[in-house]
Amino acid sequence: MDKTPTIDFNDFMAVDIRIGTIIEAAPFPEARKPAIKMQIDFGADIGVKKSSAQITVHYSPDTLIGQQVMAVVNFPPRQIGPIMSEVLTLGFADATGAIVLGQPEQLVPNGSRLI
Repeated sequence: MDKTPTIDFNDFMAVDIRIGTIIEAAPFPEARKPAIKMQIDFGADIGVKKSSAQITVHYSPDTLIGQQVMAVVNFPPRQIGPIMSEVLTLGFADATGAIVLGQPEQLVPNGSRLI
């Protein structure tokens, strides 16, 4: 098990994790590793943001539309190939290392913050 440094609660609260609904998803062949590019709606206050994720083992673009996902919305944008990723979509590696998206168990309003 990795020895992760301890942080205090204020450090954790500085990471703004929100729920958004995927409204567009498409293959991202320009990425170095197989990925999907997405448009995610975080509600009126944050808006629609772009992201990409290496999630092609468990997901295809057509299965992602309408799904809610967790993402960090306060990292600076990052250039990923030809797109500017505006949020970091969160996931967890399964037993084989393939990514499973972090998702709420029940529907919650877009833009809801992890508390």
